[in-house]
Amino acid sequence: MVIFPNAKINIGLNIIERRADGYHNLETVFYPIKINDVLEIIESDELSFESTGLDIPGRVEDNLCVKAWHMLKKDHDVPPVKIHLHKNIPIGAGLGGGSADAAFFIRLMNETFNLKLSVDDMQNYARRLGADCAFFIESKPVFAFEVGDEFEAIKLDLSAYKIVLVMPEVHVSTSEAYRGVKPADVKTSLIELIDMPVANWRKYIKNDFEESVFKNHVEIRGVKAALYEAGALFASMSGSGASVFGIFNELPDLSHLEGENQVFYDI
Repeated sequence: MVIFPNAKINIGLNIIERRADGYHNLETVFYPIKINDVLEIIESDELSFESTGLDIPGRVEDNLCVKAWHMLKKDHDVPPVKIHLHKNIPIGAGLGGGSADAAFFIRLMNETFNLKLSVDDMQNYARRLGADCAFFIESKPVFAFEVGDEFEAIKLDLSAYKIVLVMPEVHVSTSEAYRGVKPADVKTSLIELIDMPVANWRKYIKNDFEESVFKNHVEIRGVKAALYEAGALFASMSGSGASVFGIFNELPDLSHLEGENQVFYDI
């Protein structure tokens, strides 16, 4: 069976405090976008993983889909599968591509082998694989808090706008992004700010990772500036970067960015 894991963007990201376990409490808004990987599983005699499309760094045994299979195998009588992942979602982009693949793998295993897992069950499995994995079980707009794995549903619909995403040829690791951030309390929560007109977001909504990431990667800062110059109502780095998205009333001409960056229109 085949499924199509989708990416997400972060609309705002506030790092609130460092936890005793070394993680950080934060708040953000996850919003699904139309950049998709392709994930297929076929029952097999042994577990295997292969990928096409974008190159996936690291060892096969560390891939989150493989880890998800072993996790499910401990609790359920699931057979080995052949996993084929065609990778389209940029890596190191703050788009949650690896987390999406893992969550959609859980969904696909549940459907294929009739595991009878509820949404809560699947989310709890996904939380064990990564902070934002659980979001992709339903992949609906949410206000996310704590380490990014607790959610409150929100009524956010950006379908009347055009969202464009630009991916520079830069990789920003999550550890690099967190090294430069300074946790701080928020005066007004994102769950309130998100209700403002999109045109007002620029003044009030921020991504705490931008300050340090922009210092180390001026090309990412330049992309955000270029999106505003092209008429974006709101532009922001997604997550810990390196991708930057812009929300427009009409699709802009970003051909001047296409040579050195990957540009995704109307996502």
